[in-house]
Amino acid sequence: MTTEHVQQAERTPADYIGHHLSFNAQGVNGNTASEGFWVLHYDTLLTSVVLGLLVMGLIWWVARGATAGVPTKRQAFVELVFGFIDDQVKNIFHGDRHSFIAPTALTVFMWVLAMNSMDFLPVDWVAAIVSFFGGEHAKWRIVPTSDINTTFALALAVWLLMIFFSIKAKGLGGWIHELFCAPFGSAKFFKPKSALGFVGLVLSPLLFVANFAFNLIEYVSKPLSHSLRLFGNMYAGEVIFLLLGLWAATGITGTIAGAVLGAGWSIFHILIVALQAFIFMMLTVVYLAMAHESH
Repeated sequence: MTTEHVQQAERTPADYIGHHLSFNAQGVNGNTASEGFWVLHYDTLLTSVVLGLLVMGLIWWVARGATAGVPTKRQAFVELVFGFIDDQVKNIFHGDRHSFIAPTALTVFMWVLAMNSMDFLPVDWVAAIVSFFGGEHAKWRIVPTSDINTTFALALAVWLLMIFFSIKAKGLGGWIHELFCAPFGSAKFFKPKSALGFVGLVLSPLLFVANFAFNLIEYVSKPLSHSLRLFGNMYAGEVIFLLLGLWAATGITGTIAGAVLGAGWSIFHILIVALQAFIFMMLTVVYLAMAHESH
C-alpha cells in the first residue's frame, strides 16, 4: 500500500467529519489560523461572493430581457418571486417599501437561499475537486451559512441598518429618548404629598435605567437570535448528511439504510433550506419596519 492509501485506511470517522467541517482558514498578515485573532475563511468568503454575484447577475439578466408581452418562463419565475417578496413586505412595512426595504428583502432571500442550497452538493464530490486542485489536505466548506461568521455578519449588517433607519426616522434625539423612556415611560418629578409619594419620587429616575436595560437586551438579542437560528439549522443539516454518509460506508445494510434515510433527509432539507431563507428575510423586514415605528 502507498503512503496515501495507508493514511486513508487509518482515517477514523472523527477525522472524516473533522476534515469536512474544517475551513480553509488563513491568518491575516500571513500568519497561520492559530497564530492570531484575525482569521479569514477563504472558502466562506469566495463561495458567498460568487453566489451573490450569480444570483444578482441572473436576476439582472432576466430583468434586462423582460417584455411587456407574453413573459418567458424565466421572466414568469422571477416575477413570481418578486410578487411573493413584495406581498410579504407590504403586510409588514407600510411606508415606501420599493425604495429600499423590498429590494433588500429580495436580495437577502435569494442570497441566503443560494448559500443554503450548497448543502445539497455531495461533500465527497466537493472534497475530491478541492483535493485535485489543492492536494489531499486541502479544505473547503461549501456551505457559507454553516459558518457562524457569515450568519453573524449578515445579522450585524441588518442590525446596523436598523439603527440607521431608527435614527433617520426619529432623529438622534428621538432615538436616544426612546432608549431611556420606552417602554415603561419616563421619570416624573412632582411634589410628594406623603411618604409613599416621596419614595416614588426617589425611585422614579430608576425608570431610565430599566428602560435602557430593556432596550439593551433587545438590541443585543436581535443579531444573536437572527444569526444563530440560521447557523444552527444549516450546521445541523450538514452534520446529519455526514453521519448518513458514514453509515453508508459500514456495509451493505448501512449503504441501503444510509441511501434511504439520505434521500428522505434531502427531501425534508429542501423545506429547511427554503424556510430558513424565508425566516431570515422576514426577520430582516420586521426589524427594519420596527425601526421606523415608535413604542
